[in-house]
Amino acid sequence: MIGINRHTLSNGLRLLHHKDESTQMVALNLLYDVGSKDEDPEKTGFAHLFEHLMFGGSVHIPDFDTPLQEAGGENNAWTSNDCTNYYSVVPKQNVETAFWLESDRMLGLDFSQKSLDVQKSVVIEEFKQRNLNKPYGDISLLIRPLAYQKHPYRWSTIGKEVSHIESATLEDVKAFFYSHYGPNNAILSITGNIEWEEARTLTEKWFGSIEKRTIAMRNLPKEPRQTEARHLEVERNVPQDSITKAYHTPARTSPDYHASDLLSDLLAGGRSARLYQHLVMEQKLFTEVNAHITGDIEEGLFFVTGKPAKGITLEEADKALITELELLKSEPIDAREVQKMVNKFESNDLFSNINYLNKASNIAYHELFGKGEDINSEVQNYYKLTPEKLQEVAREVFRPENCSTLYYRAKN
Repeated sequence: MIGINRHTLSNGLRLLHHKDESTQMVALNLLYDVGSKDEDPEKTGFAHLFEHLMFGGSVHIPDFDTPLQEAGGENNAWTSNDCTNYYSVVPKQNVETAFWLESDRMLGLDFSQKSLDVQKSVVIEEFKQRNLNKPYGDISLLIRPLAYQKHPYRWSTIGKEVSHIESATLEDVKAFFYSHYGPNNAILSITGNIEWEEARTLTEKWFGSIEKRTIAMRNLPKEPRQTEARHLEVERNVPQDSITKAYHTPARTSPDYHASDLLSDLLAGGRSARLYQHLVMEQKLFTEVNAHITGDIEEGLFFVTGKPAKGITLEEADKALITELELLKSEPIDAREVQKMVNKFESNDLFSNINYLNKASNIAYHELFGKGEDINSEVQNYYKLTPEKLQEVAREVFRPENCSTLYYRAKN
C-alpha cells in the first residue's frame, strides 16, 4: 500500500506526497493538465515545444540544468496527448534547489526571441529525424487523421506539420503558456526520503505566492462513432511492407478500459502471446507483430501492427490479423491465459512502483483523471476481469466498421 498525503494550496496547486525511506533521493514530479489535445488545429505541436522551452530559462534563472546538476540532481520531461510532465530528482539534503527551480519556471519563462528560435530549431529537427526521415516514422502522422475525424487526437504530440512550429511567434507561445501553465492546472507529486511537513512547508514557500491563472476552457469535440471501415495505402522507401490497424477503444476512465488493455496483452504480451505464436512461429506469416493501446484519457486507439514475411502480401497479412481478432470474439477465452497476463501485469506494476520516481509520476497521473490513491487499486481492476467480460469488450472493439487500416508498401 502506497500511503499518500495531500494538500491543496490556495492558488489551486494540488500537492501529493509519499515518503520512501529506501532511498536518499527525492523526486519532484510536476504534471500540467495540458497536452496536444488542447492545441489550436492550426497551431499544433505547442505542448511538445513547451517541453523544450521550459528548460530554456525562467524569470530569475537563465539556465535550469546547471544549478540542478551542481546539486547532484537530474531532470527530464515528456509530453502526451493529455498532459505534460516534468520531473527533477535531487539528493534529499539539496531538495530545496528543485523547489526553487520548478517554481520559478511555473512563475514565468524567459520569453526571448533567441530562446524561442533555439528551441524551435531543436523541435523541427526532431520532427524531421523521427517522423520524416526515419523509416516508418510518418505512420502516426498518417493513421491518426484516418482514425479520428473530429477529436484533436487526430494529430500527434509532435504536431501535424513542421510549418506549425516554424511559424510559432513569441506572442503565440506566451498566450499558450499563460492559458495552461499555472498552479491551478498542475499536480505536484513528491516522493522519496522527505517528511510530509517539510514537503508541505517547502511547497507553500516556493509555490504559494504564484497567482492563479485563467486557464483556457477545454471544450473538445466528441469523436463520432465510426460506422464504416477506413483504408489508406502509401508507398515509401522502406525495407519491407507494414500494416497498421487502429480500432477505437474505451477511454482511460471507462469501466471497460482495463479489459481493452488486457486484450492487448493476450494478443502481444510477450513471445508466448497469441500473435507471435500463431503468426510468427506457427504460420510464419510475419517477421514481427504487435498490439497495444494508447491509454489516452479519452477514447483512444487499439493498434494491431505487423511486418509481413517475405512473399506474404499485405492483403494476406491483413486477413491473418482479422482472423486472430475474430477468434477473441467467437471462441471462449481460457481463464488460465487471462490469469497469466494478470499475473504479469501485477509483477510489472509492483516493480514499477518500487522506484520512487515512478511512484511520483504514477501518483500524479492517477490524480489527473481520478485520484492519486487509485494507484493502490489498479491491479484489482485486472483481477476482476473475467473471460466473458474480455470477450464482450472484444466484440465491441474489433468491429470491422470500427477499424482504420494503413497499408504501408515498400517501393520495389
